[in-house]
Amino acid sequence: MAEETKTLEDLGELTGETATPEAPVYEQKLDAQGRAYATGKRKESVARVWVKPGAGRIQVNGKEHEKYFARPVLQMILKQPLVTSNRESQFDIICTVSGGGLSGQAGAVRHGISLALTRYEPELRSILKKEGFLTRDARTVERKKYGRAKARRSFQFSKR
Repeated sequence: MAEETKTLEDLGELTGETATPEAPVYEQKLDAQGRAYATGKRKESVARVWVKPGAGRIQVNGKEHEKYFARPVLQMILKQPLVTSNRESQFDIICTVSGGGLSGQAGAVRHGISLALTRYEPELRSILKKEGFLTRDARTVERKKYGRAKARRSFQFSKR
C-alpha cells in the first residue's frame, strides 16, 4: 500500500498548493468607435444601448430622454445606474428601444445602461451588481388560459 497520511498537514503536502478560486477578471469591451454596447430587456421591451464618453446626454429613439419619458419616475429609473456610479455627466448614451409600454421600456434602458457601463468600466460592476441593476427582471405577463376570463380570473358563478 502507498504512504499513509495521518494528519491534515500531510494531506496538504500531497496535493501541493491549496487552490483558491480567484474572482473572474472583467475587461473593457469597446467597438471601433470607442463605444460600449449592451442589450437590456424588461417585460416585452428590448433596448439597444451604446455608451461613449461625453457631456451626459441621453438620447432614446432619436429624442432627448425628457421628451421620450415624460414622467419623472421613468426619468429617475433611467438615470439610476449613472447616479449610483457617480457618472451622470461623463457619458453620452444612445438607445433604441422597442416593444412593450413606457414602464417596461424604461426598465429595459436601465438594464442596458448598466450592462454597457460595466463593459466600458469593469470596476463599476460590483457597485451596479449590489444595487441589482445587472439582473434581468424576468417577470412577464402570464398567458390567458382557456375556460377563463383572463390568466386566472374565472367567469362569475351562478347556481341557477
